[in-house]
Amino acid sequence: MTNNKLKIGVVVTGSHCTIAKIIQPLIKLKDKGYELFPVISNSIKTDTKFGKGEDWIKILEEITDKKVIQTIVEAEPIGPSNFLDILIVLPCTGNTLAKLANAITDNGAMMAIKAHLRNDKPVVLAIATNDALSQNAVNLGKLLAQKNIYFVPFGQDEPQTKPFSIVADLNKLEETIIAALNKKQIQPIIIQYK
Repeated sequence: MTNNKLKIGVVVTGSHCTIAKIIQPLIKLKDKGYELFPVISNSIKTDTKFGKGEDWIKILEEITDKKVIQTIVEAEPIGPSNFLDILIVLPCTGNTLAKLANAITDNGAMMAIKAHLRNDKPVVLAIATNDALSQNAVNLGKLLAQKNIYFVPFGQDEPQTKPFSIVADLNKLEETIIAALNKKQIQPIIIQYK
């Protein structure tokens, strides 16, 4: 499946230092004709040195031309309505990784993922976390083996100063989406991050 009329759920979680890096890839998908449906975790609402929560919500709504889904109640209908073709999580934090691996649904972002997976459809994770190769390694391993979970290729972003950190290469986002729609994991999954 490669039809650019696809409906893509876009779950944004709180790797605050990475959020600015997802904007151009999302604009690129929108410009190619994909229909995007934004969902956020609660942490996106937080003001940080990387930006104000309300500004990130506004940017996501401008890019997608849709109201951001923020709560469990707003996200739950994603399952029964079954309207998304695929769901992407970017950036996918270690917290989100751990919750997904352990079936914890405590916010709108996690409900969106759970609701979408119930329809036996693909979820693409674009990891950005400082603990993927330490505390979260077990969760990464679980999700690598889970049905309908696919990964944007990732690598160590700063192995000398942050040896446990991995980040997805967002240049490979669309290619990963197309592969996942065809039930394939893009390879290689582990890359040298640039």
